[in-house]
Amino acid sequence: MPILGTGIDIVENYRLIKISNKKKIFTINEIAYCEKKSNTTSCYSKRFAAKEAFVKALGIGFNKNINFKDIEVLNNSYGKPYILINKKIANIIKTLFKVKKFNILLSISDEKKYSVAIVIISK
Repeated sequence: MPILGTGIDIVENYRLIKISNKKKIFTINEIAYCEKKSNTTSCYSKRFAAKEAFVKALGIGFNKNINFKDIEVLNNSYGKPYILINKKIANIIKTLFKVKKFNILLSISDEKKYSVAIVIISK
């Protein structure tokens, strides 16, 4: 499993309380998921950190017309988080890393004041 890119990000949870228009950053699915949680701020913070970690793993940040909603952080039936990307982002990954297939691994965690995410893009 050759590693193509890694990214990590940490967020102070209180920063996400101040975001008034979550619809610019989070998808409908992410908003629906977080609004069901008892600690919505932590839920949003982890997703924000995951999106930031993902673009760091790409090595280009939010360039090449990438926006927050191109990256969706969801959870499987066991609660494990994963990143869902659209075709535009998939094509960027294939071009940047010169690969046809790739995997995106995600781990997120939080404490009272902080949320953290790490992303690994592998072949």
